[in-house]
Amino acid sequence: MTGSDAFMIDLMTSRGMITEEQAEEARKRADLEGISIIEALQSLNFVAEEEVMMMLAAEYGMETFDLRDYKIPEDVIAAVPADVARRYKIMPVMKADNVLRVAMADPTDLETLDSLRYILKTDVEGVIAPASQIREALNYHYGSVEESVESFLEDLTEGTLDVSELTGTQFFTEVDEEDDEDAPIIRLVSLIILEAFRTRSSDIHIEPLEKRLRVRYRIDGVLHEVENPPKYLQNNILSRIKIMSRMDISEHRVPQDGRIQITAMGRNLDLRVSDIPTVHGESIVMRILDKTSVMLGIPELGFFADDQEIIETVINLPDGIFLVTGPTGSGKTTSLYAFLNTLNQPTVKIITAEDPVEYELSGINQVQMNAEIGLTFANALRSMLRQAPNIIMVGEIRDVETGEIAINAALTGHLVFSTLHTNDAPSAVTRLVDMGVKPFLVASAVRAIMAQRLVRRVCKNCAQPIEPDPSDLAALHLPDNYFEGATLMKGRGCSECSEGYRGRFGIFEVFMVDESIQQLIYQKVTASTIRVRARELGMRTLREDGLRKAAAGSTTLEEVIRVTAADATDVVQDI
Repeated sequence: MTGSDAFMIDLMTSRGMITEEQAEEARKRADLEGISIIEALQSLNFVAEEEVMMMLAAEYGMETFDLRDYKIPEDVIAAVPADVARRYKIMPVMKADNVLRVAMADPTDLETLDSLRYILKTDVEGVIAPASQIREALNYHYGSVEESVESFLEDLTEGTLDVSELTGTQFFTEVDEEDDEDAPIIRLVSLIILEAFRTRSSDIHIEPLEKRLRVRYRIDGVLHEVENPPKYLQNNILSRIKIMSRMDISEHRVPQDGRIQITAMGRNLDLRVSDIPTVHGESIVMRILDKTSVMLGIPELGFFADDQEIIETVINLPDGIFLVTGPTGSGKTTSLYAFLNTLNQPTVKIITAEDPVEYELSGINQVQMNAEIGLTFANALRSMLRQAPNIIMVGEIRDVETGEIAINAALTGHLVFSTLHTNDAPSAVTRLVDMGVKPFLVASAVRAIMAQRLVRRVCKNCAQPIEPDPSDLAALHLPDNYFEGATLMKGRGCSECSEGYRGRFGIFEVFMVDESIQQLIYQKVTASTIRVRARELGMRTLREDGLRKAAAGSTTLEEVIRVTAADATDVVQDI
């Protein structure tokens, strides 16, 4: 037993945390298994990890740190190489005034702090965090040193797996236990989901083809094919996912929906699962819903100052409708949640009607639609008005009934947020009129409209300046000197990103409805006429907003072209 272990034993016995008998039993366990005295005490259930952490914090006057819900800045992670973090079993958490703070489980290890100061050439301070959280954070931010799907499949193909070593996985604790012979499939499905989470994927696509089973991850909006399991495992994998999703595994003819709730790397995740029958088997898509991805403020969405000023004006109005438009997957829900997070105060009552409720927001009343029992958007909206809310969010205006009730709510003193599926902002007005909502109601209630798309963000770790490609300028109908004085950036590709990109942000076209546009709505003019007037009032198109963000080095011209193909006929104004 080391001097550090002896000191810990003395400390805990003097504080009455353990008895002499428990200390002796822990010493024997530590010597027998070659583990630390703390690990032995925890494995014997004599002390909890949190108790040890609080004791050490009090003894050494250090702060405790909870890594589970803390989002570590990318530049802080980049400040410590992965091999250094793993070697010293620490996790960098924040940096301020040239002092790097690292989470560590053992504050008695002063040698680690001294070594880090020498290696990193900066001042380093320690905070105390549980060892389990540090391990999970290291795996999440620096990649796991455990097996990957690829290595697992190699072992499975070569027949080198020891089934006894694969049982008892703790990844899905809420799922019923399986027989030993099912353990490899359990482990494989667990790895597929865990690797998707590590790579920041939003969706997992498992697609049966004629001669193979294809697995793809959607990372930053783009699908990437990964190592495919053998075709003969198809039915086992699909059945496992259906069991976890609590679907009917005997039903293969009709679509099914399910949900999986898991804990991965210290985070609580929901997976929304969709299963549809295809020619070669059932195709499954698992949407990874991570709460931290929607707990954003307005600045994190990607607004420039001028558009953010308009948004802040609109969401602080006492009444009216604010419409957010765009196709599926364009970030509408994230934007609406950011607005609600900003407005969520104890003095304000907020109710939402959603189908489905993807993320639970603290302090907000969220209503799940259920058409089978008659709880539609229209019926829910009627009842919500009797709850005396200040702000209402309607997941989507799908029909004239919902549209008219939402507009009546806006005209009677409520601020209403909702979405529509249209390609641009001005088309939202004509879409409501085409649904059957009376033009004078639309003109009176709608305060502002915003269309949005998501573009990939250039990776900060490997970004480098580039000259604009002449073919991109030609595709955008721009002169050669359009980006003169701007700094275009492009990622080379590194371990931190996917193809030179990491994360996504929004490009927007947003305008407020003034009297002139109200008159056009009364006259039931076309969307193109409203678009011309909105442009005269200063509205930037999606493509123009994308170009100025490319000029700022946030994204690339290729991304702007890819995402704004529908704007190709617009005449681009100066950035």
